[in-house]
Amino acid sequence: MINLIIIVITVVVSVLALMRKDLFYRLSFNAYAVAYQRQWYRLLSYGFIHANWTHLLINMFVLWMFGEIVEDSYVYLFDKKGHVMYLLLYVSSILISTMYDLKLYKEDYNYHAVGASGATSAVIFASILLFPLQKIYLFFIPIGIPAFIFGILFLIYSMYMSKRNVDNIGHNSHFFGAVYGFFFVVMFNYKLLIAFFVKIVQLFG
Repeated sequence: MINLIIIVITVVVSVLALMRKDLFYRLSFNAYAVAYQRQWYRLLSYGFIHANWTHLLINMFVLWMFGEIVEDSYVYLFDKKGHVMYLLLYVSSILISTMYDLKLYKEDYNYHAVGASGATSAVIFASILLFPLQKIYLFFIPIGIPAFIFGILFLIYSMYMSKRNVDNIGHNSHFFGAVYGFFFVVMFNYKLLIAFFVKIVQLFG
């Protein structure tokens, strides 16, 4: 339920922002505006707008594919508090995933970032912690990749592309969002991390 609500809100706000450029720039992440103009709301609002329709559709598709699984798992683990836990994961990952870029770009007034990619990365890695052996399929690879292997490759790729800095994709937010999403629930139940490694060991055992 919470995941669906997040998707609906994100789509509505993103569409409005795509129709109104003034709203788009007012809600986007701008480290200079946050650091020196105290526009703290940008640390959250940027996660609900997107650069274009493709950007929006990809993020919402990923959230739809993985979010419900994670939310249902949290409900199983934490009972009625599970929905709140999922909401806390999503909202806090928007904040956490951009902290590095806040420090990195706080002197650059022209730097803007938008999109839920950091949060969706967190959701994907939350599912990887819970289901490390599930198969993840990529568009250009017809064979499913075990989730924990996909996770390792994703982190390596994000670090590599962040250092190259040759595109307009927020690889830093992908990386930090993913790491945060993986460890988020461990803060409340450390046994899940043990279970994660047990499942992997059993695969090779």
